[in-house]
Amino acid sequence: MKSLFAPVFIVLITSFSSCVITSPKKYNALLAQKDSLSLGWEAARVKIESLEQEIAKLKTDTSVLSARISDLSSMIKKLDDSYTSLRSNTSSEITKLSADLQRREARLKEVEDILKKRDEATNALKNKLQKALLGFQQSGLSVDIRNGKVYVSLTDKLLFSSGSIIIDDKGKLALQELAKVLKTQPEINISVEGHTDNQKVVNLGQIKDNWDLSVLRATSVVRYLTETEKIENSRLTATGKGEFQPVEEGTSPEVRSRNRRIEIVLSPKLDELYNLIK
Repeated sequence: MKSLFAPVFIVLITSFSSCVITSPKKYNALLAQKDSLSLGWEAARVKIESLEQEIAKLKTDTSVLSARISDLSSMIKKLDDSYTSLRSNTSSEITKLSADLQRREARLKEVEDILKKRDEATNALKNKLQKALLGFQQSGLSVDIRNGKVYVSLTDKLLFSSGSIIIDDKGKLALQELAKVLKTQPEINISVEGHTDNQKVVNLGQIKDNWDLSVLRATSVVRYLTETEKIENSRLTATGKGEFQPVEEGTSPEVRSRNRRIEIVLSPKLDELYNLIK
């Protein structure tokens, strides 16, 4: 804009200086024109300066916005990279979790199958023992299932004389029938538990208390089953519970009689199950 008005102004000045004779009217007109051009040039100069300031401000704003856009683009790229990585890791993790879940479900199915077979075998063993020992059930023998194990409970009067640890003939007959079944079940472990009532032991010689009596009676049964009936020693365990696990609380003769018992606990070997859940 400056380059446009400056030559015009120079031409006008030159024109004024070259005129030797000019009429007052024409002279006044030229002066008016000159003043008008001067005002226009000044207004244009102010406008130009304002525009130049605006351009400078716009350049500054553009620079700031460009930097902001660059920062945002960098941030977006990082977010995209993080999302891509996360999606990849999540997909991989989901795949691993799915495979692990499938393995666990397969193992759970195996455990359930084993437990089902155990329960079926336990029920079958109970039924077989009930049939084999049917003739002794009126004499104080019972067979039931507790916690996945078969319990053969024999009252002391079926096996021993009062205060004795020697098995009588009737007791031997019951153990013989029991042994016949146990010999057909080599996968069954056998625990023989002796139990007494809460009466103190009196005048029993080497037997000092109910602990001794319960242990020695359990040992007598184990010896008979291993030495006479030839059941493998490794399958049997003898334990004495004394008076501390009664089947019924009370002091009447009937209650004490029920508490004096031998319990033969039959449980399946669970090596397969233990190996599976390690």
